[in-house]
Amino acid sequence: MGHRALVAYRRPDSLYDLRYSHWGGEDLTLADEITGTTPLADGAIEGALLAGSITRDRILTDHLDPCVHEALYLVDPAADYAVDAFRVCWLEWGDGRDGGRGALVATDPDEDRRLRIWFRATKTALADIIEMGALSRRAAQSYLEARVCEEEQGTVYTYTESLADGTGDGGGGYTPTPDRWIEPERQTDVERDDEPDGAGGIGAGDP
Repeated sequence: MGHRALVAYRRPDSLYDLRYSHWGGEDLTLADEITGTTPLADGAIEGALLAGSITRDRILTDHLDPCVHEALYLVDPAADYAVDAFRVCWLEWGDGRDGGRGALVATDPDEDRRLRIWFRATKTALADIIEMGALSRRAAQSYLEARVCEEEQGTVYTYTESLADGTGDGGGGYTPTPDRWIEPERQTDVERDDEPDGAGGIGAGDP
């Protein structure tokens, strides 16, 4: 069990060092515990690196499995350990197809409960509609992605490891929303221009 999260620390070269937190995805309060004096949140974040010197794209495509992880934190030590917290939403229904499709929604502990309730309710209602045969699974997924992007300013992405190991369908004619990255508002336009475009949870227990 646990509420798994990944924590990425930005390096001076704009790449990231990636670490793991077993309970960091529970309520996002981990964001308040990461400081200059407690960069590992008093042991809530493991010291061992999952990966070092990687791009934000690779955090999503190679490490952030939306069926496993519930949150992502981006930490900027150069900005007094400012933290951007993202809730991970799994855009699937547990039947083994397209298992790597997820979405990131920037949020904070105060808004997190509302977001989780909204997403689970929307996804559960769509699951019932699929079960009744009123909507195809692919149409429901497209609708769910659109709702997350339009109403919660979410970013969809594809965890490609699920396709590599055969848990995703890898085809079938469905063209999902293009992946894109959310840029934190505090970054300058120069920083945004210098960084490469990137890719681009809740609901992992839904039917």
